[in-house]
Amino acid sequence: MHLPDGFLTPHIWIPAWLASLGGLSYCFRKASLALKDRMIPLMGVMSAFIFAAQMINFPVAGGTSGHLLGGVLAAVLLGPYAAAVVISVVLMVQCFIFQDGGLTALGANILNMSFAGALGGYMSYAFIRRFIKNSKGILIATAIASWLSIVLASLFCAMELACSGLLPLKAALTAMVLVHALIGIGEAVLTCLVVSFVLKVRPDLLYKPEGSGLASNSQSHKL
Repeated sequence: MHLPDGFLTPHIWIPAWLASLGGLSYCFRKASLALKDRMIPLMGVMSAFIFAAQMINFPVAGGTSGHLLGGVLAAVLLGPYAAAVVISVVLMVQCFIFQDGGLTALGANILNMSFAGALGGYMSYAFIRRFIKNSKGILIATAIASWLSIVLASLFCAMELACSGLLPLKAALTAMVLVHALIGIGEAVLTCLVVSFVLKVRPDLLYKPEGSGLASNSQSHKL
């Protein structure tokens, strides 16, 4: 899903960069307001975990493979704004140090994975949690949101490729979205495994929006 340099035309990657810079600025301000002392190291740990997890690929079909995106996982634990920042930092490290992706494409990659993926996925998670508020609801919402985050990110990527003239829109959607719909199943399974473990050992680490009845970072853990 990482777009390399040269795939997007300037009329696509320049607006994507501007949108990503504006979105990151907003998310950073919102995350700063919610940050507590314990969340700062948790963001660092989450960034390192997602970075390492993205290096591990799992087979999908026809010789293709996928890896964890981690946007919904970060959002469930840290909240949507901190999650967008975490995924963006991971993408920047991959771009500048490991040459995964490219500088001109970085804005689009952040837009696709941090905003469409992490924030879009979290919106579906929060919507489902309004109706199912128990622990089972957390896992159901996590599974659906994780799958959807991959599909949304691939959808944005397909539209960018099509608008850059690289592929017809139908071919881009077929190549990207259908394959990533399968990859999304792996994303859902891996994310649910991690969230299920956290629910068992440290349910207080789950993010709680203001005024909701969901599990919270601020709740005390009861043994």
